[in-house]
Amino acid sequence: MNILKLKLSAFFSEEEGLTTVEYVVGAGLLVAGLAVFFAGYAGILTTEFASLF
Repeated sequence: MNILKLKLSAFFSEEEGLTTVEYVVGAGLLVAGLAVFFAGYAGILTTEFASLF
């Protein structure tokens, strides 16, 4: 039991690099930013792509 407790405390005390939560928050912000961008420029992008094809 002590070995498990030591390994868990070592795992949670490690602070190198980004954590999973930080990656998820970053990905969420990226998706939200892209959604706002494409929502704002949907008409322009539709017209431009329609003229290409």
